[in-house]
Amino acid sequence: QVQLVESGGGLVQAGGSLRLSCTASGRTFSRHAMGWFRQAPGKEREFVAAISNIGGSTDVADSVKGRFTISGDNAKNTLTLQMNSLKPEDTAVYYCAATAPQRFYSRSYYTGLNEYDYWGQGTQVTVSS
Repeated sequence: QVQLVESGGGLVQAGGSLRLSCTASGRTFSRHAMGWFRQAPGKEREFVAAISNIGGSTDVADSVKGRFTISGDNAKNTLTLQMNSLKPEDTAVYYCAATAPQRFYSRSYYTGLNEYDYWGQGTQVTVSS
């Protein structure tokens, strides 16, 4: 089992920045691909960013491209989402997610919700206009 805990959410003005962190505990962190998703009120949970278990490959949603950056530190069991130039439409609960442990180190990342087996409890991000 992997336990994920997000932190770093809060209230920020449009154009500002926030840095979300996700700390993993339990089983080893290193062979899990990781991702960030978000869910706004009344909307489906959607993909934001993903990183491979080796950390060298990443992807972000078109809606946040150029503004959000995902990174991971396997040694510290920490996943980070740096969010810059925030917009009111970025307001949502942000979730950290991990795949089941993978057999090999890989450059594959995953953008689908059903590809992830472990989820954090979420952290609220509110961007005011």
